Amino acid sequence: MKKRLYVLMATVLLAWGQIKAQTLSIREVGGWFESGYVTWNLVEGASSYQVSYRISGDEYHIIDGELVRNYGTYGRADIVGLKAGEYQFKVTALDAEGNPMDGETAETEMVNVRAHDRSGFAHLNHSGVGAYNDDGTLKSGAKVLYITRETAKTVTCDIVTNSKGTAQTFTGLQTIIDAKQKGYDQTPLAIRIIGTIEAADMDKFSSSAEGLQIKGKNAAAVLNITLEGIGNDAGIRGFGILMRNCKSVEIRNMGIMLCMDDCISIDTDNSNCWIHNIDFFYGKTGGDSDQAKGDGSLDCKGDSKYMTFSYNHFWDCGKMALCGMTSESGENFISYHHNWFDHSDSRHPRVRTMTVHVYNNYFDGVSKYGVGATSGSNVFVESNYFRNTNRPMMISLQGTDIAGDGEGTFSGENGGMIKAYGNVYAEKSANFSLITHKQSATGFDCYEAETRDEQVPDTYKTLVGGTTYNNFDTDANKMYTYTADDANDVPAIVTGQYGAGRMQQGDFHWTFNNSVDDTDYNVNTELKNAITNYTSTLVGIFGVGNSDDNTGEGGDTGGDDNTGEGDNTGGDDNSGNEEDTPTTPADGNYVCHFTGRTPSNSFYTIVGNYSNSKGQATVNGVTYTDCLKIESSTSIKFTITDAMTLTLVFAEGKVPNIKIDGTKVAAESGNIITYELEAGSHEITKADSHNLFYINLTPKAGNVVEGLRIGECDNLPYYDLQGRRVESPTKGIYFRGGRKILVR
Repeated sequence: MKKRLYVLMATVLLAWGQIKAQTLSIREVGGWFESGYVTWNLVEGASSYQVSYRISGDEYHIIDGELVRNYGTYGRADIVGLKAGEYQFKVTALDAEGNPMDGETAETEMVNVRAHDRSGFAHLNHSGVGAYNDDGTLKSGAKVLYITRETAKTVTCDIVTNSKGTAQTFTGLQTIIDAKQKGYDQTPLAIRIIGTIEAADMDKFSSSAEGLQIKGKNAAAVLNITLEGIGNDAGIRGFGILMRNCKSVEIRNMGIMLCMDDCISIDTDNSNCWIHNIDFFYGKTGGDSDQAKGDGSLDCKGDSKYMTFSYNHFWDCGKMALCGMTSESGENFISYHHNWFDHSDSRHPRVRTMTVHVYNNYFDGVSKYGVGATSGSNVFVESNYFRNTNRPMMISLQGTDIAGDGEGTFSGENGGMIKAYGNVYAEKSANFSLITHKQSATGFDCYEAETRDEQVPDTYKTLVGGTTYNNFDTDANKMYTYTADDANDVPAIVTGQYGAGRMQQGDFHWTFNNSVDDTDYNVNTELKNAITNYTSTLVGIFGVGNSDDNTGEGGDTGGDDNTGEGDNTGGDDNSGNEEDTPTTPADGNYVCHFTGRTPSNSFYTIVGNYSNSKGQATVNGVTYTDCLKIESSTSIKFTITDAMTLTLVFAEGKVPNIKIDGTKVAAESGNIITYELEAGSHEITKADSHNLFYINLTPKAGNVVEGLRIGECDNLPYYDLQGRRVESPTKGIYFRGGRKILVR
């Protein structure tokens, strides 16, 4: 038996060696909403991989290293922030020095990237919810944070904290988000989750009830935050998210497991927020009898308005969505579309006071009820697919709600009005009940319209409360533009490649037993155990291992220029040709390097992260191994009183680019960029991801002025030919005010 086991182990090891030794090849590639992914086999001798992308007809652009991950038996990269179009990806294996390995490059076929569906009230008269533009690219100047289990406590970000524009550095995810609450910093912030973040991984929680809190200074404060998962396995477990006073917040492409109370609670005075492509799982068991599956999945209340909840997947959730309480000031306007209510029990949604559009959702084996309307609410239920949903719609204290015993089965509150059109009711059980106004003009569950644009006469009103329908859906001043899918097509759309939940429908898979789960609203013990014991196969980010390199601070995929496609880095040119490389000036008073991973010259105001594992650069005979990583958050600011020449030296072996005062500048060859600057304030920021080792400023050459004697020298700064400042010039040639001066 032992011999057979040893033979099996040897076979497995041999197979592993064969996998590691073969030439790099693509395993899988695909496009999704404003993103794409590629996986590949691992290569023997490769320590990391460089991944780049191009839209059809363009050049390749390198993505951030944090997006390139190791899954043990394969590598995976996700490219985010893309406009819709046809894209191709390229993977290159890198050796221990970060250089491309000969012959170890593979390109994918072209894949289609679609735009997100931005239908819904969140985008009505508001563009760019969160950190992204409506074309899917990052907003100009957006900062990007990469959050892993290792970096949730240590990630840093500079946030403006006063009216003078002064920025402070904050450490830890919750601490950074809390700093935005001061209200002085509306810089777009994309927070990218990699892998599973557990409650214990967080620096702290600002909501004792929910966990992570996103809060503005006052009602509907603009935050411009996107909290997004990367790939198909990103999520949080053991806590949820509370939103208060937020405007322009987006949460997308992540799973939420075993939350404290609600998975997402949109609690007070929020506006124009968008929750989409989320996998909602069980929460922790609460103390009340109706909290066995957690308290709520996605609640929206406290006068929150102009919200869109779309393409979400609800896995056997209990109380899916409470929509409204009693504090709403108006119609508020909420959209639910293309969600998959997968054997969830009730509240799809349960609406108080709000005006709500529920369309193109898949009600898949709902054991209690679908849409419930109370407290003077108005709900348009359009083109949904109800499969084995016994009570698709109910109005409080009338129709199905009081059938049998005359008492409300889901609410004792005043009624709300429902208009229904184009819905499909499939696999009706013997307990199915839907009473339309055609069956009962007073005790109906909904007004069943003949056409989408039909208005509900005010003669139809709720039995309790006397509410009439406000016909918001036919009012062009209130309604957004959209095209509803045919209800018969909804199941295929919602469960398909571009459907509800995370990319590729996530990495967690479960098959419900419809014959049991359609009618059973108890906790599915096996499902809950699977959620509790779930682990991702993520090993980590390639190339990350040194503490200095694991900051979680990262760059975008080229969104700084507002195209989402980045600019060519020339990274494929690894010839090292130095023939046309500018000569590095002698060291002077304006030299800055990063030995010890800190700036050597306080003349420059630098915000960014440092590393000692990004190659090297040799300048004037000195080899530097510590660098400043050029990422989305990186900023180098300085002010000069004279025209000067800027010299930037990057990692050897790659042709760099950079943005200087917002203009992209690229080296023609080699690893050095020189740029002429006029007097004034300047800033260096990211074009594409590179690593900077050395900065210098030297006086700019100009006309020679002769005949200036020592005693005639004014108080302007003088610089020698090596760029060193000279307080008392003697005889010789100097630079002053952008001109060459001969002092005699």
